[in-house]
Amino acid sequence: MATLALVLFTFLALVSTQAFASDPSPLQDFCVADPMSEVLVNGLVCKNPKDIKPEDFFFPGLDKAGDTSKNPGSNVTLVNVEKIAGLNTLGISLARIDFAPNGGLNPPHTHPRATEILTVMEGTLYVGFVTSAPDFKLFSKVLNKGDVFVFPKGLIHFQFNIGAVPAVAFAGLSSQNPGLVTVAKAVFGSNPPISDDVLAKAFQLDKKTVDWLQAQFSN
Repeated sequence: MATLALVLFTFLALVSTQAFASDPSPLQDFCVADPMSEVLVNGLVCKNPKDIKPEDFFFPGLDKAGDTSKNPGSNVTLVNVEKIAGLNTLGISLARIDFAPNGGLNPPHTHPRATEILTVMEGTLYVGFVTSAPDFKLFSKVLNKGDVFVFPKGLIHFQFNIGAVPAVAFAGLSSQNPGLVTVAKAVFGSNPPISDDVLAKAFQLDKKTVDWLQAQFSN
């Protein structure tokens, strides 16, 4: 009996872990977000069904290229729950990523709440992700038009245009609000800044170099 109870407890623990490992599941057809609500919940409060319109499930403009003229030469147009209120509780979002030719970069970053699946629509991209400790193994690939690559949830990844023409990719993400942590910006551009003593030791750099890097990423 004790063994059965232990097995049941373990099963329930695993189920609970899985349940809280992703966006909340909807308990109705949809839960259109109400951005005007002041109630704080894990996600967004539902709008009154009587006030829902087709526009709550609509976003125009992903046919338009983003501006890639500024460093690092990429532009991400994210369509998440902030852009389509009807995505609330549905656990999905979409992004268009434009890359400047000859080195347009979507720099190393993570999505803490989402796995990403990326499809190249135009151009040639060098992409990859790095596994967590202790291996820190790089999985990378050169992608051409029509190729697909997956970046597992929470892992650092990047995309780099190695072609002489602009590149375009579309990405699906398994969260209504995947989040974004750009590694260099988070480390060297935090507000307030991380002590240069800490960063100098962590990256084995002199303080002058750390101060220069912090100046590049400051707000």
